[in-house]
Amino acid sequence: MTSGSLERAHSLIRSIPDYPEPGVLFRDITPLLADRDALAATIDALFEPFRGEFDLVAGIEARGFLLAGAAAIAAGVGLIPIRKAGKLPRPAASVSYALEYGTATIEAHDDIPRGARVLLVDDVLATGGTLGAAHDLVAQLGGRVIGTAVLFEIDELGGREAVGDPRLHAVFHS
Repeated sequence: MTSGSLERAHSLIRSIPDYPEPGVLFRDITPLLADRDALAATIDALFEPFRGEFDLVAGIEARGFLLAGAAAIAAGVGLIPIRKAGKLPRPAASVSYALEYGTATIEAHDDIPRGARVLLVDDVLATGGTLGAAHDLVAQLGGRVIGTAVLFEIDELGGREAVGDPRLHAVFHS
């Protein structure tokens, strides 16, 4: 991985104002996902601080799935999807939380072996509601979060403090 590849990856993230609501600045990672070298460098940077420390990657719907799936394959471990409410045929646990423009609930199956070391992965850390809820969800299911990795952290929104994970790692910041 080169710093040039990561710089290119960062340059490919588009900012879309007022989506999905007025006042929200959406980060579009689609161009990054379409660039093989930028994506490979990003995935490596995403889980590098945790290499060899986790048994599973838990990806948060929806764009977190894309990153988590690639990270799980690169790390040689399994994947646990964390879904929005109502999307799973047999949810075993759920957690509701507040986010910057409303409320939401996430769910997961009970496919996390008790005591499994889990790396949480998502695309963007904004206010921290989703990732905080994901920490609680993994704990309810008997897993142990060893760290949190995000592609992009919006520093001014204070999500890092809300998540409360001292090992939270962001590849990019704004």
